[in-house]
Amino acid sequence: MTLIDADIGYWIFSGLAALWIMIPAYVPNSAAALFGGGTPIDLGRTFSDGRRVFGDGKTYRGFLGGVLCGILVGLVEIWVASSFNLTALPHQTFLSVTLLSTGALLGDLVKSFLKRRLGKGRGESWFLADQYDLVIGSFLLILLIYPQWLFENITLPIAVWIIVMTPLLHRVVNIIGYYIGVKEVPW
Repeated sequence: MTLIDADIGYWIFSGLAALWIMIPAYVPNSAAALFGGGTPIDLGRTFSDGRRVFGDGKTYRGFLGGVLCGILVGLVEIWVASSFNLTALPHQTFLSVTLLSTGALLGDLVKSFLKRRLGKGRGESWFLADQYDLVIGSFLLILLIYPQWLFENITLPIAVWIIVMTPLLHRVVNIIGYYIGVKEVPW
């Protein structure tokens, strides 16, 4: 094996590791759309600017369903890693998957709050913010509560992969959600 082969293998493995880390953060947004509906988190209230705080698209049922699905997929990862001795993959814990899942949807809530302040409507595209809200939210929550996990598991190549793969996966999942009738717009 040459040095170039080793470097390519390292980058490919880093991509798989990035996906492994982010699955508990990627799942909640789709699950929230699937399980959403019901009482809005802002209870229909408006902010001082006269606009809704979050809007009708952010509901308790969607938030809780999304977080629970993210945690469940994370628990499956933990079980798979321990059952098949996958020690080379980043080490997920109950706390890490809970923070990734919760942080992803908290990031989405903050983005929705900011979108309303900018006068953007529900479902209106907001380039970059729509793609990276879940990454920023999940990483900030982990940084606040479980920083050692973040620094042990997020290397520079993994961070690069997360930055590259997030908008691609976001687009694909939203298109699928649109065609199966879960989302009103394909972005």
